[in-house]
Amino acid sequence: MTESPRSQFLSLHLIETLAAVLPVRDENGQPKTLVFGGVERHMITSQARRRAERVHARNRANAGRGALKGRSMGVRTREWAILAGRQLETAHGWDRDRALATARAVMEASGLKFGDPKKRTVADLTRVLVFAPSDAAERIADHIAARADTLGEWCDTYLGARARAEAKKPRRGAKKDAAAQPEETPGTTDADPALPPLPKETRDAVLLALAPRDAVDIALYGRFLAEIPDSPNVDGAVQTGHAFTVHESEQIEDFYAAADDAKLDRRRNALDFLDAADDAGAGMTGYQSLISGTFYRHAVLDRIQLRTNLRVAGMTEEEAEQAASQAEKEFVNAFVEAFPEAKKNSTASTGSLPALVLAFEGERPYNYASAFQRPVDEGPVSAGGDGPAGPAAVRRLLRHHAFVSRRREDLRTARVLTYDPEIDELLGGPGDPAVVERAEDLTP
Repeated sequence: MTESPRSQFLSLHLIETLAAVLPVRDENGQPKTLVFGGVERHMITSQARRRAERVHARNRANAGRGALKGRSMGVRTREWAILAGRQLETAHGWDRDRALATARAVMEASGLKFGDPKKRTVADLTRVLVFAPSDAAERIADHIAARADTLGEWCDTYLGARARAEAKKPRRGAKKDAAAQPEETPGTTDADPALPPLPKETRDAVLLALAPRDAVDIALYGRFLAEIPDSPNVDGAVQTGHAFTVHESEQIEDFYAAADDAKLDRRRNALDFLDAADDAGAGMTGYQSLISGTFYRHAVLDRIQLRTNLRVAGMTEEEAEQAASQAEKEFVNAFVEAFPEAKKNSTASTGSLPALVLAFEGERPYNYASAFQRPVDEGPVSAGGDGPAGPAAVRRLLRHHAFVSRRREDLRTARVLTYDPEIDELLGGPGDPAVVERAEDLTP
């Protein structure tokens, strides 16, 4: 049997410097911020980080690269009915409209809620994002196709009953006359019409298709699906903190002018200055907010929770151990490599590399955010400042870790990785963590 991990938690800490980017923004298009240590800091939310890492790992696995190549992965979407309908159409030769209607009805009768049927843009979308294995739509479509006659008859009855229930609902804004309302039959209301139940074997097949099963990224990041109580939820094995700048935030409003190619061509070929004047000016102007700074970010992997999730999904202990080891390596790689893709083309933000990654094991998670409660002062060292934020943050993080390590006996196997030659000169001293040169070497 494979030896169990020496420690339950793998803690990762990272320092990275970004210039003129906007990885995440609020509803007004502004950078997200938090107040910490008495000053405002720029923030990259954990949600943005987790999605970037999850998609990075999934894309590598689907492309046959990385530790999880060939493993089942998940997809988070509201379009499962559309995907199942498309599979019925392309793989089983169903009529497009009939395929979509049947897939939607089957999934709705299984417990998922869909958008307003009168609004075409949302009628076939689930109300919530459903994180399920990538082959869930194919499995649902195959089951429906194998029972086409039975489910076709059931679907006609179901859609007819649903249409009658919708017709009985009062129009928006119409006043209800209590005296004119018929008495309700116990157990049936307009909001909960008496629809024909879905055959049990079909509902079981849908729940199995949507269950986490062997999707490794669901075991890593977890999922919550409240709409179907008997569809299992998963407590994620990964904890992710919000990234924030180690110094006070600074924001710029970048004015941009976009050229209109056709206008410039006319101006270039104008016969006199009056024609050229008509085509003067930019095609479009505006402002975009951009941020720069050195960020601290942190994540933790709970190895026991990961193995528990994989075993609950149906793996044997040996299979779960192997999958968990592969998932850990890919998680570390994604933590180092992945980056939110907002404005990636106009800022090249996804090409950044961390100045330092610190990894170590422990019997509990360790968050070192407090190391940066006092903001880094980028003023000259000769004038009492800390100097450039990147090296200053690295020195502070390593000093903080060394201090904590002397007081916590469970901390061990510390390793560091850098992609910055200036930072590399700070490493390798007595008592420093072991220096590695590849992300996969950060975990034993």
